[in-house]
Amino acid sequence: MARVLALVPDLLFGSRLQGSLSAAGVEIELLAGEAPLRARLAEGPAPAVLIVDLSDSALDGAGLVGSLREAGLLADTRMVGFYPHVDTGTRERAGRAGFDLVVPRSRMAREGAQLVTGLLDRVR
Repeated sequence: MARVLALVPDLLFGSRLQGSLSAAGVEIELLAGEAPLRARLAEGPAPAVLIVDLSDSALDGAGLVGSLREAGLLADTRMVGFYPHVDTGTRERAGRAGFDLVVPRSRMAREGAQLVTGLLDRVR
């Protein structure tokens, strides 16, 4: 399994993120929804970092991560979520769900590789 999983239904943004992380030498696997994420976690082992798009209206990213953490499926996984900068409620929910980093989408676009490699350094 990839060391980094990204739950990013937006194909264009996901491809951009994948490109920047791959250029930084990070193996990443993009997933488009909850079912593929649950299937990957069931296969094990857990990823070192999970990236979640908190802006997707079809997915409650903070709620999903909270339930996966409670089930023990993300015990050793660092998590970063990104959200629209105007949606402070989503940022607060993600913080309560246990995300290590919650950043605006624009920052994820600019600094995604640095943010993820910083989390990976914490895992090592």
